[in-house]
Amino acid sequence: MPNSKVKPDTPLAPWTFLTNHAHVLLCISADAGIRMRDVAEQVGITERAVQRIVSDLEEAGYVQRVKAGRRNQYAVHASLPLRHPIERHRTIASLIALIAESESAPAPRKR
Repeated sequence: MPNSKVKPDTPLAPWTFLTNHAHVLLCISADAGIRMRDVAEQVGITERAVQRIVSDLEEAGYVQRVKAGRRNQYAVHASLPLRHPIERHRTIASLIALIAESESAPAPRKR
């Protein structure tokens, strides 16, 4: 029986199932031209933290930064595997698809 105390839409949850690295990657995959300031606002971290995470993702080969005038564009290498051994059999594309699906999926029926 599900715990009726769990509220998935609690505004300030103390923790989440995905890391800030995953959140930043998901923001970039949704908008290749997104500003770091906007990513920081969406994820709930500082702009400097976003810059460090993007550098980590670039260094690991998951993201490529390309200058477009005064702005940056980002390419996500979605065919790469997730990093942890438990999830390594899945790709970045499957993570993106999972989250993208949940945004457009119909609400679960109540029983």
